[in-house]
Amino acid sequence: MKGAAAPPATPSALTEPLSDEEIAAARSRIAGVAIRAPLVRSGDTRTWLKLECLQPYGSYKIRGAINALAARIEREGAPAAIVSASAGNFGQAIAAAGRRLGLPVFIHVPQNAARVKGESLRRLGAVVREHSFEAWWRIIQTRETKDEGAFFHPVADRDVIAGAATIGEEILEDLPDLDAVLIPVGGGGLACGIAQAIRRRARACRIIAVETELATPLRAARRADAPVSVERRPSFIDGMGSTRVLDEMWPMLKTLVDEVVVVSLEEVEAAIRALALDHHVIAEGAGAAAPAAAAKHDLGDCAAIVSGGNLDRAELRRILAEA
Repeated sequence: MKGAAAPPATPSALTEPLSDEEIAAARSRIAGVAIRAPLVRSGDTRTWLKLECLQPYGSYKIRGAINALAARIEREGAPAAIVSASAGNFGQAIAAAGRRLGLPVFIHVPQNAARVKGESLRRLGAVVREHSFEAWWRIIQTRETKDEGAFFHPVADRDVIAGAATIGEEILEDLPDLDAVLIPVGGGGLACGIAQAIRRRARACRIIAVETELATPLRAARRADAPVSVERRPSFIDGMGSTRVLDEMWPMLKTLVDEVVVVSLEEVEAAIRALALDHHVIAEGAGAAAPAAAAKHDLGDCAAIVSGGNLDRAELRRILAEA
């Protein structure tokens, strides 16, 4: 089966709410692979940091990747090969899972992806195919590749979203009376997963999506009440910021997200410095976006998702040197 053979998820396949059983199954499948990431207070503030950057391979993506692969194997058996498109974090997670099963893995990445992510993919034995951002984004939209294998979408996949929902479950178990959760938004799978888990038990908790000023497709879609194309300025922040909200993700994002907060590149870099110097935690650009938003706004008792920590060393040195 070619990677192109997997059709885009239909809106109903994604927008039907996750059940308690689906989230419980995801928690069971990822147990022993993903960790229960620590939830720590940020200094003396009312912000708590969910440190998903401490997961294996440095990102929350391990949750969705493991759940999606395990669930598909339960339904269909093991695929001949794994194909995906990723800025790097989902690719690392699915490549690690594929290597454990002895499966060939093909990962399509944008050329601006962090070097540390590409190096990790190759160490894991994945075949890495680089594209311009525009060509890579077309793969995200269409799932069309020339590789033989089962295509795993990093965002628009019900099992991937259920994997992200396990984060929301953990947060509520530790902090049941939160006022808000801040979540960086790339494709939207993380926000939609966490939001569904939170909304099932804490309806008053606000779901706040965070974008950077370099690309604001969700803010633009909310203003237009439909996905629209926006300008995207490239930067070291590679884990978020596309040119358009995926059509298949928009119905969920529209109903689940209460607000969009936009942070500047400088605010993200300041958050990276604070996480490193105050908490001894390395966050990549997308991972620091939610803490940056929390530092910028008074949101009451809130949890900020530090989604990943795969930051190139040269960028980390540059950012810390500006302290």
